[in-house]
Amino acid sequence: MESPVRRIVVLDYGSQYTRLIARRVRELHVYSEVVPFTVSASALGEKMPAGIILSGGPCSVFEKGAPSIDPAIFGMGVPVLGICYGMQLVAQTLGGEVVAGERREYGEAELKIEHPGALFAGVPETSVVWMSHGDRVARLPPGFETVASSQNCPHAAACDAKRRIYALQFHPEVAHTRFGAKMLGNFVFGVCGCRPDWDMGAWIERTIASLRETIGGEHVVLGLSGGVDSSVAAVLLDRAIGSRLHCIFVDNGLLRKGEVEEVEAMFKGRLGLDLTVVRAADRFYSALAGIEDPEAKRKAIGREFVDVFAAEARKFGYCRFLAQGTIYPDVIESSCAAAGPSQTIKSHHNVGGLPDDLKFELVEPLRDLFKDEVRAVGRLLGMDAQLLDRQPFPGPGLGVRVLGEITGEKVRLLQEADARVQEEVRKLPDYGRIWQSFAVLLPCRSVGVMGDRRTYEYACAIRCVDSIDAMTADWTHLPYGTLAAISNRIINEVRGINRVVYDISSKPPATIEWE
Repeated sequence: MESPVRRIVVLDYGSQYTRLIARRVRELHVYSEVVPFTVSASALGEKMPAGIILSGGPCSVFEKGAPSIDPAIFGMGVPVLGICYGMQLVAQTLGGEVVAGERREYGEAELKIEHPGALFAGVPETSVVWMSHGDRVARLPPGFETVASSQNCPHAAACDAKRRIYALQFHPEVAHTRFGAKMLGNFVFGVCGCRPDWDMGAWIERTIASLRETIGGEHVVLGLSGGVDSSVAAVLLDRAIGSRLHCIFVDNGLLRKGEVEEVEAMFKGRLGLDLTVVRAADRFYSALAGIEDPEAKRKAIGREFVDVFAAEARKFGYCRFLAQGTIYPDVIESSCAAAGPSQTIKSHHNVGGLPDDLKFELVEPLRDLFKDEVRAVGRLLGMDAQLLDRQPFPGPGLGVRVLGEITGEKVRLLQEADARVQEEVRKLPDYGRIWQSFAVLLPCRSVGVMGDRRTYEYACAIRCVDSIDAMTADWTHLPYGTLAAISNRIINEVRGINRVVYDISSKPPATIEWE
């Protein structure tokens, strides 16, 4: 019998960084998963965790109905690490005192370690950490001692070493905390006793075995977008069930230039998968007519996609399962998991809400993976690097990059502009480090002069960002020569656009997409 996987379980209290905590643990080659904060000690015990991490969150422990914790979790004998809201919850639950801070501490702060202990082994006496809190712990629970402090937070880190309960007011999971990875490693290995024995190869073996067991001899229909996520899901399912996988690709008229032809060539031609292409651009343009609100556009695209997909899926009535390429960031930003009190940033576009006559059972093999983990799976499956290295593309496609009302002409303009962006950016020697690069058509026109004649045409924004997993992102410092080439080509080659600007916003506070 296979021994259970040693894991770190993260309780989700709604922080946008919750899955990033799990991601950081996985970078240490230790399996980590996220569960709702409502989990009971007995249910948590069934997972046999090596350690438990309480995430941060947007709430205050003083709020009515604020997320809580089963107190019995602290008596399980399993190491616990509370982060930000998690620290305050530890203090409040175990007999300490939490108060509203005199001033909110947000951003970088200098941490001063007073008693290193297990959590801070190998960490300098002073270092930079990332704070994001209003409340703070004023009095520690019995048995706890202060481990570190900052200028505005006397108990920036604390612990009860005997019970192996640790608490940090700052966020070790974000890149801004200089030695955050070291701290998490100390907890995972030094405190919890884990070993770095979890990798994507083992994950593939377990997942394929699980898919075969779940699906049995049934057929699966998959909504293929042509992006990395659904493509890896398709190849993974192909390995598991072979010809019983049937892919449906919907051309919604909101795709990149030449994308339909590329998808057909790749999946039907090179990979030999059963692929059906549905050409439905006119239907989507009609459904979007007159709509300008971003969320309304996303929902309209989603509804139309479901209708088109459902009509085609009815032809595969013998399929019991519906597969999707959903990954962790999708779950976070749409709050699909209902794993915590996080706020919805934007609606996620995926195949949901199918008609009652399509009683598919859902299969999401990549649901617990981040984008770079998905790419790692694809490489181990032998997939083409050209496909795996494709930049992320939003489910609603260019629908969230044409600001304001969508028309076929606007989409055509954006496709042409975006194609120039891709061609120029790919010339860069370090192109691979760029997370996303694309054009956005702005809902305004400006005056210009071309050939001694006045023009009044659209403005186009260029968005280029560096990121690891899309949870945070910084704008790419493109060479001026590249920016000049992009601008010149768009203005000279795409009739209808006479002005190009560059977006230098980071995430947060901005999102990667404009809508």
